[in-house]
Amino acid sequence: MPGVYFDHMKVGQKFDHPIRRTITETDNVWFTAITHNPALLHLDEEYCRTETEFGQRIVNSCFTLGLMVGISVNDTTHGTTVANLGWDEVRFPKPLFHGDTLRVESEVLELRESKSRPNAGIVVFLHRGFNQKGELVAHCRRSALQLKSPAAVGQA
Repeated sequence: MPGVYFDHMKVGQKFDHPIRRTITETDNVWFTAITHNPALLHLDEEYCRTETEFGQRIVNSCFTLGLMVGISVNDTTHGTTVANLGWDEVRFPKPLFHGDTLRVESEVLELRESKSRPNAGIVVFLHRGFNQKGELVAHCRRSALQLKSPAAVGQA
């Protein structure tokens, strides 16, 4: 289990996730279609080339968010989380395009004990996604209900 238990985390702890992902046209079109998003920005190359400032299709921001958080899971919450509690302050300062490679960093911003679950605590992460040029393309705060280690729970 590669995730980190609540009691093993520290505010300010940083994760530079080793997994990176190059986004393909198939990723973007499939995700856009399966989520019933008809936005021309994701589906119509001619429209984007002639009618937008981007000159090409952009990657669906919901895919970018999901991929950014997904890349973080193995190093942070895989097997050690009870539930994702929410995403806040989700921003996309620059678009991603087909062929861009996403790299992700995470930081622990807050830790607090759960009032209702003695075996868990709440962790707030800041996730940041960067393209291959090092440009910030996405960031969000994510709250998770994180398990404590069996040793910590046994001491309670």
